[in-house]
Amino acid sequence: MSERNAEASAIAIVQARLGSIRLPGKVLHPFLGHPLLGHLLERLSRAKTLSRVVLAIPESSVNDPLEEAAFEYGVEVSRGSEVDVLDRFLAAANRFESDVYVRITADCPLLDPKVVDSVVQRLRSDDLEYCSTGLTFPDGYDVEAFTSQSLRQAAENARDSYDREHVTPWIKRNFKGRSAQIEFGKNLGSLRLTIDEPEDLEVVSAVFTYFGHNLFDVEDVAQLATIRPELFSANRHLVRNAGATMGSGEKLWSRANRVIAGGTMLLSKHPSRFLPEGWPTYFSRTSGCRVWDLDGVPYWDVGLMGVGTNILGFSHPEVDAAVSSVVEKGNLSSLNAPEEVYLAEELCRLHPWASMARFTRSGGEAMAVAVRIARGASGREKIALCGYHGWHDWYLAANISESDALGEHLLPGLDTVGVPGGLKGTSRPFRYNDIEALRRVLEEGEVGAIVMEVERNESPKKGFLQEVRTLATQHSAVLIFDECTSGFRETLGGLHLKYGVNPDIAVFGKTLGNGYAVNAVIGRSEVMEAIESTFVSSTFWTDRIGSAAALVSLRVMEEENAPSRVHRLGLEVQSNWRELARRYDLDPIVTGLPAIGSYQFGGFKSAEVKTYIVRRMLEKGFLATNSFYASIAHTAEVMEPYYEGLDEVFAEIALLGPEGLTNLLGGHVAVEGFGRLN
Repeated sequence: MSERNAEASAIAIVQARLGSIRLPGKVLHPFLGHPLLGHLLERLSRAKTLSRVVLAIPESSVNDPLEEAAFEYGVEVSRGSEVDVLDRFLAAANRFESDVYVRITADCPLLDPKVVDSVVQRLRSDDLEYCSTGLTFPDGYDVEAFTSQSLRQAAENARDSYDREHVTPWIKRNFKGRSAQIEFGKNLGSLRLTIDEPEDLEVVSAVFTYFGHNLFDVEDVAQLATIRPELFSANRHLVRNAGATMGSGEKLWSRANRVIAGGTMLLSKHPSRFLPEGWPTYFSRTSGCRVWDLDGVPYWDVGLMGVGTNILGFSHPEVDAAVSSVVEKGNLSSLNAPEEVYLAEELCRLHPWASMARFTRSGGEAMAVAVRIARGASGREKIALCGYHGWHDWYLAANISESDALGEHLLPGLDTVGVPGGLKGTSRPFRYNDIEALRRVLEEGEVGAIVMEVERNESPKKGFLQEVRTLATQHSAVLIFDECTSGFRETLGGLHLKYGVNPDIAVFGKTLGNGYAVNAVIGRSEVMEAIESTFVSSTFWTDRIGSAAALVSLRVMEEENAPSRVHRLGLEVQSNWRELARRYDLDPIVTGLPAIGSYQFGGFKSAEVKTYIVRRMLEKGFLATNSFYASIAHTAEVMEPYYEGLDEVFAEIALLGPEGLTNLLGGHVAVEGFGRLN
């Protein structure tokens, strides 16, 4: 570092960390043989108003390389909180005293030392508490200077997490009369020269490469933008200071889209299905029906509850204890897990018509196994289906003959890209409660299995399920009840037990392991034994965690009478939806099993209603959509504020009306069905 000016007195505090969510390790990315941080520190060494530069980094050992880099450039280091950056600044100020501090972020490698001097000089000459660069400077030339007094007042009085993370918002709000900004000679605010995304690296690298040194200033960059604008095009689509208003979940989501095909593993958890922006997306921990996001903000989950997996609540202590015990003893070995035998016996006890079981780790593959067994047992390939049954080829093949044959079976718009065309005609859908439609499919011949949900959005007409059973027997078709969603929502076991109709195969998932991956295919032995004549096998179906979790979950469900309780709660919730809607002259359309119900309003666009509810309820501390998956963790303490929140939101929707809601959202709505989600 160069020798300091004798009159210099301000101290620059550079905040840095290696745990950037959008671009980890960015501050040590190399340019021209030096890390990004090194270029910044070298530039700050030329600022005449600075007596010292201090690097303020988190205490965690993962940030040790930053301390090593600072030492190499002769810069002092202060360590403090990872998330409370204001407290980290105060720690640095307590160690290195000055009357003026300059806040610099380490992701600005092109920062001009003359700009730093201009901000500090303006602060001193006008006797200000706060001074900063304005938006006419390129993004990445951000400098903030403030007095020691204002910093200490902010540290003492700021309470909001946003204020603590971004250091200066409290100062800016409370010293408006003694604040100022300096502006650049021309408006270069559209140039982005900070580093948060991979495209930013591309632009900054192009600038460094063009100059070939680290001595250029903001005027040189302005001239370069005029003569070589293409060098700045890669990140032009990024919004300035977007990170200041984005939560950690949103930041990680932007990163996920670069490395995870489709963004998420489960369509139902894609953030675009909730909010165009602002959805927390990722969680850090759970308990009961509470979820904490990556920033530690708690929400009551009065929406999907793990997409219906946790009727005992998240992180149930007994289930988790069983899993912890398994992990301690060993989850997977060259021998088989004894728990899978015990689980098979327990499921057959609950379903006396069944005598054998197989286990998988997801519902889609469990349904694929069930269909494979049915085809093997019947000796025929065609499938008659009703309802939603997953993502595998056998199911999506229904859309080959008719592009949206599955449109009325939960998800419209499912594409058949990647599904072999040779499967055309092998899967034929029929409408629920339409026994004649099923009869027509069966009379076409060669149907080896009837696959259907026992109940989802409407109850079976009198005798419908019994007639399905009769037709299956008459046509020697294997009857498969997909109870991945409906199982254990009202009865302890499959919902078919309520109606007294036994299938040949039943499939369970979702609630079976209370959040742990385990799905079951159970059936009559004469059907299930067909598996010995085909190949159905997978290494991780033999892990111990899923079976151990399921055994404890089944026991607790029975002890707590959980299926009956979530059914009653679902009835209460649906009743309250109707009552609240009618209070404001909204037309409620309520569908689904009580424990997994949903609603819409007649005359409104469903996507707009959902978006507005999600947004407003999120502000109130709820993960809530227009659907509700009940759990025994949803106590009155949770539900009463939920109803109060909905009361206010329904009133707002009624006041806006369909047209007002459309105008308010302006097309920024949640995605429904299936399509391009990003």
